[in-house]
Amino acid sequence: MSLAPGPVFQRILDRVERAGNALPHPATLFIVLSAAMVLLSWLCRLLGVEVAHPLTGAAVRPVNLLSVEGLHLFVTGLLPNFLNFPPLGPVLVCLLGLSVAEHSGLLGAMVRLVVGWAPRRLLTVMVVFCGAMSHTAGDIGYVLLIPLSAALFHTSGRHPLVGLAAAFSGVSGGFAANLLLSPTDVVLAGLTEQAARLIAPAYTVSPMANYYFLGASVLLVTAVGALVTDLVVEPRFKAYRGEIKPEPLAPLIRQEKLGLGWAAAAVLGLALFVVVGLVPAGGYLLDPERPGFVGSYFVRGLVFFIFVFGLVPGLVYGLAAGTLRRDADVYRGMQKNMELIAGYLVVVFFIAQFVSIFKWTNLGVILAVKGAAILQALHLGFVPLLVGLILLTATINIFLGSASAKWAMLAPIFVPMFMLLGYSPELTQAAYRVGDSLTNIITPLSSNFPLVLMFAQRYDPRAGIGTMTATMLPYSLANMVFWTLMLVGWVLLGWPVGPGSPLVFSR
Repeated sequence: MSLAPGPVFQRILDRVERAGNALPHPATLFIVLSAAMVLLSWLCRLLGVEVAHPLTGAAVRPVNLLSVEGLHLFVTGLLPNFLNFPPLGPVLVCLLGLSVAEHSGLLGAMVRLVVGWAPRRLLTVMVVFCGAMSHTAGDIGYVLLIPLSAALFHTSGRHPLVGLAAAFSGVSGGFAANLLLSPTDVVLAGLTEQAARLIAPAYTVSPMANYYFLGASVLLVTAVGALVTDLVVEPRFKAYRGEIKPEPLAPLIRQEKLGLGWAAAAVLGLALFVVVGLVPAGGYLLDPERPGFVGSYFVRGLVFFIFVFGLVPGLVYGLAAGTLRRDADVYRGMQKNMELIAGYLVVVFFIAQFVSIFKWTNLGVILAVKGAAILQALHLGFVPLLVGLILLTATINIFLGSASAKWAMLAPIFVPMFMLLGYSPELTQAAYRVGDSLTNIITPLSSNFPLVLMFAQRYDPRAGIGTMTATMLPYSLANMVFWTLMLVGWVLLGWPVGPGSPLVFSR
């Protein structure tokens, strides 16, 4: 399959971009979607739509939000919906720390250093790979790597939005792929184990259940992302003519080198602090009640560490290089990025309301159960059923972004189904992980999509939902094809998806 852009495909992407950019402001879009959910909840309740919860067996009916009950939910939920929206706090806190690193000149010096060191032909590969590896560090891929990659491409003479797209494809499009365990692995393994015990009461699922397959997936996501960037996405962009000027490629002066040296020492000291707290038994960052790295205070407090790893090296660089002279300089840097993020806060307010409304209606559970029932009724063979699970997950992911929320609904259906067909819960989970990654980068309903759009609008104020969707669609389609083929080939070769994770299940 050639990844070279054809004129027909490029015209399709242009039409997607025009159609997407013709949509109203993202905030208005979420208001319209929220209203549609309210009306749909009333209609589904009127029609008597009902499903059995896959885990408890209890009847699940739509909650009519055009009712007194719905009014009470709106009245009491408006503020907590916004304040408790999961990405909001972490993004704001992380950006405060990273703003200091940016304002002091540390990030700019790092960009010039990397561009001067990295071969141009490897820049795309490096960006996509770092994106795929960023998940263990929480939201750092979104708040640091994506804007940093745009700056890297801009400084190297390439369009900054191409760098942004390459990083976004690794961070979000390759969400499941990783060489390191993350909290998501633990949560999903627990849900898979719970579903598997409906058939085998003593069955256990390790957080490393998909380690072999997802580790190998890093190579696939990196290769596909790099090829799509260079052969499909970049040809769509002409030379950048915007107002943002790239970091000059002049050699680093003595003060900058001095600042980088001290900043590197600060990073090394912070890293040593983390290692000493994690490696020895009884380390101060370990939790005796939740043993292991994933349960440590480091993983649970990643937002704190991202903030500190941005703030401290930024301060040290600024003091050594002479770019920060007073405390007011530090706060001015923080304030500057908070001003830029104002538009993001407006959109997030309405996203938070939509997400809560969708949850209140119970339509997510109904959609998942009905979709699974359709797949069951088709009586597909194993490989088509595996592909069907991937595509169903990718479709639901357009509307419901939370990996754990979707799997909580789908696992009790598909894990027992695949077990009865003779296939392991670990394999079913691997198929789900693939589908859960495919459409993250093309849906404006994703919680981090507006943040990435905000970074894009720094370089092109006219960029809209259509711009981002058309730019990211080739990555989504390529990953859908090649990642699915990789899983099918993996199964046909009989390779285990993780340590102690066979493909087959026998009672």
